[in-house]
Amino acid sequence: MAIGFVLMTTKPGQEALVRKALENIDLVTNHWMLFGEYDLIARVQADEEIALTRCIVEEIRQLPGIQDTKTLIGAEL
Repeated sequence: MAIGFVLMTTKPGQEALVRKALENIDLVTNHWMLFGEYDLIARVQADEEIALTRCIVEEIRQLPGIQDTKTLIGAEL
């Protein structure tokens, strides 16, 4: 199983639009509004790392209203 957290900075006033769009992405298992350096964080979970990567690159990062992202991918040791 692959798990990642995507920290997002949105364009001004676009937080609600991005948050609503995250609800329609299958691999996003949860998301929260933040106060501080980032506006939103999303937990993304997939069976394989390639599916996780595709979701982040092809779906989340392409959402209208996204200005910047930072992704943290969990590792099993």
